[in-house]
Amino acid sequence: MFVCQNQSCDTQWAPDAVEIRNEGQGPLFRCPLCGARNYLEASTASDGTQKYRQIRQPAAPTPSTKPARQGGKRT
Repeated sequence: MFVCQNQSCDTQWAPDAVEIRNEGQGPLFRCPLCGARNYLEASTASDGTQKYRQIRQPAAPTPSTKPARQGGKRT
């Protein structure tokens, strides 16, 4: 069972009710109700089938800090 990690949604989904795909950030499913990205971890079982486990969303990238302006007055 997967659970949408969007705090206002929190809907549960059976694995066969969602489409698992890779949008360039690893396997994920989009919640059919709200469209939120929900990240998964893929592993291969001993019988060769692909298994997925839901993981917490990766932390949002922090904006890079701009270098401090050098002193001096503008004219």
